[in-house]
Amino acid sequence: MITKLVLGPILGLESDTRYTVTFVTNNAVSDVTLDYLDQRVAAVKIGEIAAGTVWRVPMAIPDAVGRQVTYTLKVGQSPVSDVRQQQRWQFYVPAQDEKPKLAYASCNGFSDYKLLLSSADPYHLWDRMAQQHTEAPFSLLLMGGDQVYADSIWSTVPTLKAWNEGSRKKKMSYVPSQRMLAQIDRFYSDLYVDRWNKSPMAPLLASIPSLMMWDDHDIIDGWGSFPDEMQQCEVYKAIFASAKKHFSLLQLRGEDNRSRIGNTQPDSGHFSCYVKFRHFNILLLDNRSERSISEIMSAAHWQDVIHCLNTQCTEGDLLLLSAVPVVYRDFSFAESALDATPWEEELTDDLKDHWRAKEHEGERLKLIMRLLNNANHRLGKTIILSGDVHLGGLGIIRDQRQTPANSIHQVISSGIVHPAPTYIQWLGILAVTNDDREYLDETRAVTANMIKPHGSDKYIRSRNFVTLLEGSDHKLWINWISEGKDKPAYPLQ
Repeated sequence: MITKLVLGPILGLESDTRYTVTFVTNNAVSDVTLDYLDQRVAAVKIGEIAAGTVWRVPMAIPDAVGRQVTYTLKVGQSPVSDVRQQQRWQFYVPAQDEKPKLAYASCNGFSDYKLLLSSADPYHLWDRMAQQHTEAPFSLLLMGGDQVYADSIWSTVPTLKAWNEGSRKKKMSYVPSQRMLAQIDRFYSDLYVDRWNKSPMAPLLASIPSLMMWDDHDIIDGWGSFPDEMQQCEVYKAIFASAKKHFSLLQLRGEDNRSRIGNTQPDSGHFSCYVKFRHFNILLLDNRSERSISEIMSAAHWQDVIHCLNTQCTEGDLLLLSAVPVVYRDFSFAESALDATPWEEELTDDLKDHWRAKEHEGERLKLIMRLLNNANHRLGKTIILSGDVHLGGLGIIRDQRQTPANSIHQVISSGIVHPAPTYIQWLGILAVTNDDREYLDETRAVTANMIKPHGSDKYIRSRNFVTLLEGSDHKLWINWISEGKDKPAYPLQ
């Protein structure tokens, strides 16, 4: 008898040689094994969600030659299939001296059901990625936030709909009932099972190792940028606890994930991770777990990040995932105007989410200067990978304080599913923002600004994902695979 998975398999990466497979079965399944490269490894239960039991199994692949690896799952001697009836999965492991082909994507969903209805082919770009993977396999998929969109929580969870209809005073003092807690938990469970079982995304999650870091929509829109009273109320804390549980199990793949930096205990403050993969240092910043209007990362979190930069990111190229762009348009005019209106509290999360919000300017500068210092010692490329804004784009930070000058590039890719702003919406953004060159130190030797990719406008206003591959010219080629007619690209020196 064939056992069918509820969700998965989901292939992960934790080091140059350590891969993981995570999946969900119904609660009646008692033991599962994974077969690969003539080895059999027992899967371990790492938790439960409303839909079933979550399992995890590691794979050690030390081979130095490029190869395809096939894996299967079994319950006893019986095969396991996914929801598409597939029983065997395969992924590519690059040779140690090979230039791996990487993909980066973000914003995998819709913030409004109307956007879904108006999209003729919602998962078209996942089809494009699958086609590219067939032609030349990706070795790693980086996902920079909003892997699911939880916006519908307010309209689909009955107890939250009723809670929202109460007065502000009642809402802030309300203690969630067991019924509310169960409904919230069921919501996140159903959300992951529904979204991540979509084809063609699901086959790619099983055949390309991935690294993921969350952003606000994986929790609720604007998480971390609400007034403190609201974010610290018991209902919001219950929502965060459930979102964190599902993120930890399905995106981070359990408490035993060896890529986490700093304190890795279950109740630690953050989920930032580091992975060395071939010549890439990959640092994923968790900018949501500790976020508030006044702070993005705690002092202890900063120390963990700085320690990682100083002791682990010492050679090779650095890919730093920051879900929200570090270099982007300046919203200070809109922010100052909003501060003077009675609607500040209602709309503040849309502006306070940006690194350039006035409360976060100090932390942003700290991050930039730490990255420049690391780049000057590491002598490799530094690329910030960002999403969130539903546009593609390219930013650059130049440091001319020494000779030769140094630079950091920022690649924005979003969304792979979420549509770009409409023309009217984009005109509104342009009207209240600017992208003038920034001067980040008193000598005006450190600057930041958006620049134009080759083959497109400065801002790529269409759905997109990015591929990264080093060419024979030793340049890291960035290609935005977009729905538009343009073919944006940029070679990083």
